[in-house]
Amino acid sequence: MLKRFFILCSGADTDILTRCANGEQNKYVGIGATVFFTAVMAFIAASYALYTVFDSYVSAIFFGLIWGFLIFNLDRFIVSTIRKKGSFIDELLQASPRIILAIIIAVVISKPLELKIFEKEIDRVLLEQKNEFTLANKEQIATQYTPITNSIDAEIIVLKEEVMAKEIEVNTLYDTYISEAEGRKGTQILGKGPVYKEKREKHDAALAELVQLKQLNTDKIAKLESQKAQLAIEYEDQVMKSQPVIDNFDGLMARIEALGELPWLPSLFIFLLFLAIETSPILAKLISPKGEYDYKLADIEDEVKTWVAQKEAQRSVVLETDHAVNDKVYGDLTEEEELYEYKKKIARELMKKQQDAFYQRQTGIL
Repeated sequence: MLKRFFILCSGADTDILTRCANGEQNKYVGIGATVFFTAVMAFIAASYALYTVFDSYVSAIFFGLIWGFLIFNLDRFIVSTIRKKGSFIDELLQASPRIILAIIIAVVISKPLELKIFEKEIDRVLLEQKNEFTLANKEQIATQYTPITNSIDAEIIVLKEEVMAKEIEVNTLYDTYISEAEGRKGTQILGKGPVYKEKREKHDAALAELVQLKQLNTDKIAKLESQKAQLAIEYEDQVMKSQPVIDNFDGLMARIEALGELPWLPSLFIFLLFLAIETSPILAKLISPKGEYDYKLADIEDEVKTWVAQKEAQRSVVLETDHAVNDKVYGDLTEEEELYEYKKKIARELMKKQQDAFYQRQTGIL
């Protein structure tokens, strides 16, 4: 059962192959097995690649099966149409389109499996890239809020400096009227005279202004701090909204780019492995010697070709003979007087009818 299945996969004519020796049959069993397992590898690789795209097992398996059947049918067709001509160069030229296609397919197949084989290393590279993107994203979002925050901080500093300047002024006035009372400065008269009262009144007025200024600036600073806190909340909200985009940065293209940052030599060997697998059905047919099956198949094809050529030659001879007979028959008919008189009579009647019809038409016009 398995033997018949692999022979079917090889694309060989089972009617001819069953009449060949077991060794010849085993050769095509090997070729068919190579075609089959190449299609299986294509199915696995395509399914994984499509899973990274669709993130769905059903879609990945469905399209992977289509891809596997496509590769199977293509390999089976190419292998079955390669004819052993005794010249390796001719056979190689015959298979060259498939070999070029095999290189392209090997690239397509090897990349998804490389992504799976080096998954841990790729995840590490992606993690580093995500961290870099996160920092860059925070810096980019911060550029929208930093100027506003800096402006608020500057306003707060100005308000605080106003209070500090007023406090210094009040403290200076306090030292002035105290020194006046002690007789150390001003009039240098000990006691609380008119000058003392005047300076005390200036101090008290400045102190009242300081209290009012503190209350006013405190309220302004509180509002500015509230605005600053609101901006910080908006900033964190923007960061949180954009973070899922960065977290989902692990698609097929991102993984391929991350794979490109890893050492290239392991990837090269994996590509060569799949190139060998993909070209193995063609190579198996090319390197296999011309055997009993090839001779019998060539004999049948030559027999059909000869039979078709013979029928074509016979049809050509029949056609030439028919032309010769027709020429002779019509040549003999030209010499018969009876046929001449009959045709002359018919022509005379036809011309009379034409003349009558012409006359009636002209009369109708007039």
